Amino acid sequence: MSEYLPGLAGVPATKSNISDIDGEKGILAYRGYSIEDLAANSTFEETAMLLMDGRLPNRIELENFSLQLVENRRIKFHTRGLMKNLPANGHPMEMLQTVVSSLAMFYPGSECLTGDTACNDLNYIHNTTVKILARMSPIVAMWEHIRNGYDPVKPRENLNYAENFLYMFTGKKPDPLLARIMDVCLILHAEHTINASTFAVLVNASTLANPYSVITAAIGALSGPLHGGANQKVLEMLREIGTPDKVEEYVDKRLAKKEVIWGMGHREYKTKDPRATILQRLMDQFIEQKGGDINPLFEVAKTVESVCEDRLAKKGVYANVDFYSGLLYTEMGIPPDQFTTIFAISRTAGWLAHWREQLADNRIFRPTQIYTGEPRRKYVPIEKR
Repeated sequence: MSEYLPGLAGVPATKSNISDIDGEKGILAYRGYSIEDLAANSTFEETAMLLMDGRLPNRIELENFSLQLVENRRIKFHTRGLMKNLPANGHPMEMLQTVVSSLAMFYPGSECLTGDTACNDLNYIHNTTVKILARMSPIVAMWEHIRNGYDPVKPRENLNYAENFLYMFTGKKPDPLLARIMDVCLILHAEHTINASTFAVLVNASTLANPYSVITAAIGALSGPLHGGANQKVLEMLREIGTPDKVEEYVDKRLAKKEVIWGMGHREYKTKDPRATILQRLMDQFIEQKGGDINPLFEVAKTVESVCEDRLAKKGVYANVDFYSGLLYTEMGIPPDQFTTIFAISRTAGWLAHWREQLADNRIFRPTQIYTGEPRRKYVPIEKR
């Protein structure tokens, strides 16, 4: 009998060459490239191609891929009509899961997934990846306008992925630094080995479910506060604290009650999340550009990290990627309940890379269990109970 490990902690579920984590050293790499190199030099479009194809594209390949994303940004009016009939007070992740699921009906094409063998039609996989990735960010941006009673902003062809998302979300061409910060945020969140949502991708992909259902399942897993919802919780925490002088009391009370300090700690890292380090540098650049005219919660956040490092570093608990991302999104005009949808936009690149990898050597997931119920017993007729 196999040993039971709650949450499958440490149990290899698949073989993958997409990304790798060294939690002891605080290293994250996509296809062998460090996240620091990618954040400094790449773009989200190029990183998405790297995740999908296993190599950096040349200039012509990247230009063609970027053009394909632009050409697939428009959303059919049927989808807009569906969105207009959803409850305006529903959570954006619930909207995203609903709408992405519906895309399978508006954009059919599962012809590669009808047999009992692996799908290796790379043209089908590439085209499907483009369609899904291209439409994720417009859907999220459209919802911000639709739920407030306005028509969505049309996409622009002369803006890159991050720029167009912010433009469609706010209706204004974004500040160049904020657009670059968004681009880096998308890179940082694009992939992170076999987390809960990516495992949902593998399980659903292994059944040869249509790719929209696969991404829908991943969105559902990501929506939980223990996975993708943490950055919203961080902002709520910082607002609750209010000012830097109240940080120590807040942190000590939470720790005494063994309660979570949102944005602190990660199961994979025993040192500071390398993505958090990158975001902190970007935040410092933003503060410098603003000349000190910044949201006071930035100072609260820095104080929280300092206090937590003093209290928790010896336990290997440091800031993770969620700690600073929400503050930066707030400066872009994005409300807290939309933070996790941005995570989903980005992580779609990694999800689709794992979808492709699963299809290339597919076997349906069928784990076992350790039964803890009653022993065999006889049925008792109702009149004798």
